[in-house]
Amino acid sequence: MPKSRSKRVPVTVLTGFLGSGKTTLLNNILQDDSHGMKFAVIENEFGEIGIDQKILSENVNEEVIEIMNGCICCKVRGDLVDALKRLYQKVETFDGVIIETTGLADPAPVVQTFFAETNDGADSLEKMYKLDSVITVTDAKYIIDRLDEEKPEDTDNEAEQQVCFADKIILNKTDLVTDEKELANIETRLRSLNPQAPILRCQHSQISPKELLNIGAFDLERVLEFDPFFLGEFKQPRHDQSVSSLSTKVDGEVNMSLLDNWIRRLLHDDGEALYRYKGIIAVKGMEKKFIFQGVGHFFSGTFGGQWKNTEKRESAFVFIGKNLSTEMLKAGFEACREMKELRFSIGTNVRANVGTYKLGKVIDQWDSGNAYRIRLRDGKEIFAPVDINEYVRAA
Repeated sequence: MPKSRSKRVPVTVLTGFLGSGKTTLLNNILQDDSHGMKFAVIENEFGEIGIDQKILSENVNEEVIEIMNGCICCKVRGDLVDALKRLYQKVETFDGVIIETTGLADPAPVVQTFFAETNDGADSLEKMYKLDSVITVTDAKYIIDRLDEEKPEDTDNEAEQQVCFADKIILNKTDLVTDEKELANIETRLRSLNPQAPILRCQHSQISPKELLNIGAFDLERVLEFDPFFLGEFKQPRHDQSVSSLSTKVDGEVNMSLLDNWIRRLLHDDGEALYRYKGIIAVKGMEKKFIFQGVGHFFSGTFGGQWKNTEKRESAFVFIGKNLSTEMLKAGFEACREMKELRFSIGTNVRANVGTYKLGKVIDQWDSGNAYRIRLRDGKEIFAPVDINEYVRAA
């Protein structure tokens, strides 16, 4: 039985298309002692024989667990969970885990593993590990060709998805592109797919490990620091009309009940098309910020970070996905905003819906994000989450 720990082990997912320089980057990390950290590595190959394990430097002490005959993201996702649980028993010997996916992998199922494995047992993945970041390595010479590659109908472009899921993008092999204008155009293309991920240029996969490891990109509290708006409002990329992103800020506060229903409906209807999303929401009646992010159908949100008295209460969010209706997303969020004055003041007698309408009195407004707190005639207190007749009406 693994012993309990107050600190979960951070996991970095290293992805990128075939030949982009992932294994070279991994070797550089393992041979660089400047970061002072020790990592376990899950090395993933597509095929019967593991080549990358042989390429990896033999003089490092990190344990290499290779999942054979298929990629982590599809056929052997269960083995990924098993490998991580086996590694946990040696967790005192390292500071993190690096998962290098095959170049043919869609990173989404790997990422979703850390959202999905959330049972209450002591050996649940959630209690052992926390997803730290997704790092995508791109080849400056060929990345545009990869992104422009035509795929069969109903087949996703893996290179495109790897860029969309990245928390940081490594633009490698820049020495092979000597024209600065061409490099700038490549970065513009990458930002059209993922406007929030920083792009770091490098040659021969030489980049400081501190830029990649334990950066907390999936930490909900760190979402407070993100600024997806340095590019302004999203513009549809010319090259791929199917992949888009929406980043926006909205003044005012939202009703938590309406927001929750909207998110649930959005994930149910469009979860498969959502690559990444995150946001900071101002909820009416709450002094803390609602921070959320997710991948596909897997969503996580919590209240954290106090609104300052001098801070403007506004909401900001980013969605990246395929065939997104940006107007529908904006309209859906707008419908959650709470702009009008409440109909009933404190002390007003009302009829509250508890299956049938019963008499009561409004004793508070915007308590824990609910429009009303009502005390019924029998002394029981209930919430009316939204100021509509379906929840509460005049006495």
